Amino acid sequence: MTLLEVRDLAIQLDDKQVLGGVSADFKQGRVYAIVGPNGAGKSTLANVIMGLPGYTNFQGDILYRGESLKGLAVDERARKGVTLAWQEPARFEGLSVHKFVTAGAKTTNGRDLAAAALRQVGLEPARYLNRAVDKTLSGGERKRIELASILAIEPALVLMDEPDSGIDVEALDQMFEAIHRLKEKGSTVILITHSRTVLRQAEHAYLLCDGRVIDEGPVNRIGQYFENRCALCDHTNEPGPQEAL
Repeated sequence: MTLLEVRDLAIQLDDKQVLGGVSADFKQGRVYAIVGPNGAGKSTLANVIMGLPGYTNFQGDILYRGESLKGLAVDERARKGVTLAWQEPARFEGLSVHKFVTAGAKTTNGRDLAAAALRQVGLEPARYLNRAVDKTLSGGERKRIELASILAIEPALVLMDEPDSGIDVEALDQMFEAIHRLKEKGSTVILITHSRTVLRQAEHAYLLCDGRVIDEGPVNRIGQYFENRCALCDHTNEPGPQEAL
């Protein structure tokens, strides 16, 4: 079943066309990757899907379970099961890890749920449950805690912007395990990435350049983009035929 449909999505930011007619389909219970060079529009696409402030005045449509998300605020989309994991996780002065992890969960057993989710991302609950989500935590710790919150709420759609940013190899392995755990539970995961290692966790990939989808397909083929090559397109920096994928 198709969970999310992006239809001819276009948006201008600061009078610049950032997305220019992006279309893509995402089926339930699968892992996808969106790759491309800096400035291609990858993070913008995720922000538009999530409905962040400043990203709501777009053309085209976004269908979630067959219904348009146009006009829905971030919290309304979150209640429908859409969530975004940030490239740089936010800090929440005064909010405990326990409360943060279980904020969106439907349970009366929040502390146990938070503890279980923390263990799944390699954090010892006794050391973290009562700590604040603030500057005393490293970026890697906040990233794991954010992932624990996603595991706790089990959203239908998870957008992950540069999931490997600021974390070590051990944490990255645990993140990959969590991604596949979400898939096993029926979540759709979309990975926004520059990393071929992250790309390999996906089943299908979209290649963006200059705000457009210029290729899509199996990750092994789309992964050639990382081999010092470029996809043939009509962008102003179009490569010669010998450089094309």
